[in-house]
Amino acid sequence: MTAAPTTSAQPAGTAVAEAARRRTFAVISHPDAGKSTLTEALALHARVIGQAGAVHGKAGRRGTVSDWMDMEKARGISITSAALQFEYRDAVVNLLDTPGHADFSEDTYRVLTAVDAAVMLVDAAKGLEAQTMKLFAVCKHRGIPIVTVINKWDRPGKDALELMDEITERTGLTPTPLTWPVGIAGDFRGVLDRRDGSFRRFTRTAGGATIAPEELLSAEQAAEREGDVWRQAEEEGELLEATGAEHDQESFLGGVTTPVLFASAVSNFGVGALLDVLVDLAPPPVGRPDADGAVRGLDEPFSAFVFKVQSGMDAAHRDRLAYIRICSGVFERGMVVTHGRTRRPFATKYAQQVFGRERESVDLAYPGDVVGLVNANALGVGDSLYADRPVTFPPLTTFAPEHFAVVRSRETAKHKQFRKGIEQLDSEGVVQVLRSERRGDGSPVLAVVGPMQFEVATHRMEHEFNAPVALDRLPYTIAMRTDEASLPLIASSGGVEVVQRTDGELLALFPDKWALRMLQQRHTALTLEPLVAAQLA
Repeated sequence: MTAAPTTSAQPAGTAVAEAARRRTFAVISHPDAGKSTLTEALALHARVIGQAGAVHGKAGRRGTVSDWMDMEKARGISITSAALQFEYRDAVVNLLDTPGHADFSEDTYRVLTAVDAAVMLVDAAKGLEAQTMKLFAVCKHRGIPIVTVINKWDRPGKDALELMDEITERTGLTPTPLTWPVGIAGDFRGVLDRRDGSFRRFTRTAGGATIAPEELLSAEQAAEREGDVWRQAEEEGELLEATGAEHDQESFLGGVTTPVLFASAVSNFGVGALLDVLVDLAPPPVGRPDADGAVRGLDEPFSAFVFKVQSGMDAAHRDRLAYIRICSGVFERGMVVTHGRTRRPFATKYAQQVFGRERESVDLAYPGDVVGLVNANALGVGDSLYADRPVTFPPLTTFAPEHFAVVRSRETAKHKQFRKGIEQLDSEGVVQVLRSERRGDGSPVLAVVGPMQFEVATHRMEHEFNAPVALDRLPYTIAMRTDEASLPLIASSGGVEVVQRTDGELLALFPDKWALRMLQQRHTALTLEPLVAAQLA
């Protein structure tokens, strides 16, 4: 007999009260702006780790908690998204670190569907870079409030007022600095706290491994200690006040303004202030719209959606972890819920809280929390889970691939491992797997947004699945959705290939836009549609 989905025994009001304590946010930025370093520093300030793991580029240091994959440690970049949960003050923080590299935009986009706020990290020397702007566009589209952190102020960089102008011009947001730097970029003395006029003076620590001592001084003491640099900070603060750059909570939540903080994550300067701002200003979870636009309230029965699937985190067990964002109700480990896509019961016996690669069992979780379900082989990215009243949340966007390669096993005796690995990477969304009768099951086509995804796929095939592979790049750059009726004409066109995605979609692959345009002009009745309705702008 099939077990019926179970309802939480917790009162509905518990979900609402606990949700009010949650702050779920992501850190977004261009590569090398210091995202993983900031993530580590936040965990350090919350006192959930005793020592910051690593500053990339420093020899002899440990890897950051959030960067656990071998390739991440070797390259000093984040390749996968990571979830960290910890308590700070009276709040429960769910912090999602995201890949910064443009090749992993799809993974970042999925993470942004699971958060209620974002920290936009800006390199003081480089300002708003391309990938930062792409991710900002996603946040704006989704109505996610943004806190801006100007990072690396301990190094030479742009003028602070110049950076405020750049934020205004390029994002349309009005920056409302909560702290203002004392000392130019590269000469970071501390910050003027514009909320009370005090001076928060910082002292360096060796390598930024521990929390930097912070000395609180009055304006008079600061003027005596710092002289002209303090007076300049005060003058610039008065200029900001004259232009109306003051924090307003309603404008922040409405996506009109962005609070700004100045920091040096590598030295742990200004990180504690960011944690306090997130707890005080970032919004808690609210009811979430379903696929039809109806809002499922926080106090309704349990519901959640899968925004990421990851394997290979535990080499000893080769398990598979599905990350879910809880949207309503109370999650209790062991409860049986319904898998929205299949309408079949799903048992949640193995549920874990995540702290980078480290995990421990979680018995209860609430709206806003991120929970990892272990060995959830039936779950895929975008799937909904619920108890009692059915709900389907909006599907997650699949990006149009631009790079294609045939993948083959280097060792014919390892066909089983090869097939298992390819299926796993496909289900996680690391790559899209395309097949055709022409190539056969042993030589599928991998389709990706950026070429670094190929490196991740080949690395994981060899080291996780013990199935070394060879890749042969294909000359295609465009994939279009098509149908059975259009197949004969497309297949007869030179330089075009038709393949089938795992979800059943038929795709036509073209070498460039001119080949696509010529075929459309010759055969106007063909079905050739773009793969996605929404891209990162």
